[in-house]
Amino acid sequence: MEAFYLEIRAVHIGAVVISGVLMLLRGLARNAFNASWVTSWPVKSLSYTIDTVLLTAALMLTTIIQQFPFVDGWLTMKVLLLVLYIVLGYSALRGKTLKMRWSSLAGAALIYGFIATIARAHSPLGLFA
Repeated sequence: MEAFYLEIRAVHIGAVVISGVLMLLRGLARNAFNASWVTSWPVKSLSYTIDTVLLTAALMLTTIIQQFPFVDGWLTMKVLLLVLYIVLGYSALRGKTLKMRWSSLAGAALIYGFIATIARAHSPLGLFA
């Protein structure tokens, strides 16, 4: 599997970008236009598929580099922030008020960006390292 490290990493990064863009588009469409398609089964299914690819590639990468969440600080921080990102993303699409949805979308976008800096720096401090 180590021979495919660069390919797996590229798939992981691609899935991260596609997942983030899809979340942003869904959040903007929901909040700006009250679009109902953002929670339709085909869109949710696409999101689940992308996130499954992302997670599978992530697990493969952790095996290859022998660094694991709850052992290595930067991966632990990514996992903990991922949980917060998921909660905020859910709230951005299904929050009760428009203000809550916009705030959640902004928070999710900030968390997404910070997770990317953690991945880049391999430090739980991300851009502050």
